[in-house]
Amino acid sequence: MSSNTPLIMRRDSEFAKTNQFIVPLSDSLSLHIYSDTKPHNAFISDLQKGLVIVYKEVEMVGEGTGLGVPVLVYSDETYFSGSSHVYSCEKDGCKIICKEFFMDEVQRTRISKVKLENQKLAHIYARILKYVTEAYQKHRHLRFLPAEKLYWNMGVKTSFVKTTPSGKVIATYCISEGHINVRIDFSLLKRKNLQKIFVLNEQGSTFFRTYLDSDGAKLVDGQIGAWETVEADWASITDMQGIIGFRLWRAKNSVLRRGREFLKGHRDWIGLDYEINPSSNVFEYEIEILGAKPPL
Repeated sequence: MSSNTPLIMRRDSEFAKTNQFIVPLSDSLSLHIYSDTKPHNAFISDLQKGLVIVYKEVEMVGEGTGLGVPVLVYSDETYFSGSSHVYSCEKDGCKIICKEFFMDEVQRTRISKVKLENQKLAHIYARILKYVTEAYQKHRHLRFLPAEKLYWNMGVKTSFVKTTPSGKVIATYCISEGHINVRIDFSLLKRKNLQKIFVLNEQGSTFFRTYLDSDGAKLVDGQIGAWETVEADWASITDMQGIIGFRLWRAKNSVLRRGREFLKGHRDWIGLDYEINPSSNVFEYEIEILGAKPPL
């Protein structure tokens, strides 16, 4: 595909709309993507997912977002996607998927049956949560998952609700022989008060348990941390045998971070996420799927 051709024109002329698209990578490994919010797992069951790794017919995404998913942080809200359109085609031996993420979901919090919205209590909780989050990110040896479990037991629960969209993000995945070129277009977003853009690449933490990078680091489970900056040229997340997984590279004008959280019944994700400049119109990067080989 020519990068000089407008993405929407390419989609209209070449792409067919689909509800689900499957890309086989080997006899046991494939990538799935959906136009609805499948898989419906745990806390983010109502949010859109990116590419989901499927191994031996089992979706390995856990509570992860999938590969190549945008999240937008504005000064007043953080926007997620709850609806989408998916289009697909094949060209020059490359399977191409275009997913339009409508950024139309925000997070809301309740204590027991009291909704924390436009209330003094909501502001108090938000300040506490912000303090905990900042401390978590700045001090790598602190771990607050027990505190989250305590909040849950006290009746503090969060959910996602529909809101007026802040625009849409168009992700194009070009998949060939286990390599994915990801191009994400942010040009159709509302820019006022947009502070941060994240691109998430996550799967489940019970199958994918090992972190490796080009500097020789090898970390397993809790050693990985929840929000650690990657300084190596590349990093990968794999199963314990190092056979199945995905590798990403550091990209220009972005920060790459590794993360993992597991709390039974509440959290189950592991991934490599980018934070990019909020003024960016386009972000491109590469993913290698480890364990991919042509099906027999």
